[in-house]
Amino acid sequence: MEPDPRFTLANERTFLTWLSTALALSAGGVGIAALPEDVFVPWIRAVLAIMLVALSALAAGMAYPRWRNIQRALRNQAPLPPPALAALFGYGVALVAVVALVLIVVSLRHV
Repeated sequence: MEPDPRFTLANERTFLTWLSTALALSAGGVGIAALPEDVFVPWIRAVLAIMLVALSALAAGMAYPRWRNIQRALRNQAPLPPPALAALFGYGVALVAVVALVLIVVSLRHV
C-alpha cells in the first residue's frame, strides 16, 4: 500500500535535513582544523575536528538507511523505527560545544 504522500514527503525532508546536518558538521570540523596553530591546543583542536567530521560521516552514512526503514514502515503500516542515533548526535555535538566553550573561555583569560 502506498503511504500518504505527505508522510513520504516529510520523510524525504528529514532525509535531506540529515544530509545538510552532515554537511554542517563536516564544515565545522574542517573549520576547526584550519584554525591557526596558536588557537587552542593543537591536539585538542584535532580531536574536535575529528569528532565533528566523524559525526558528519555517520549522519551522512545513516541518512539513507533511516529513510528507507521509515519508508518501509509507512508502506507496511508498521510502527516507525526509533531514532537510534539521536542520542549519539545530541551528546556528541554537545561534547564538542562544551569543549570548544571551555577552550574559548580559557583563551580569553590569557588575552
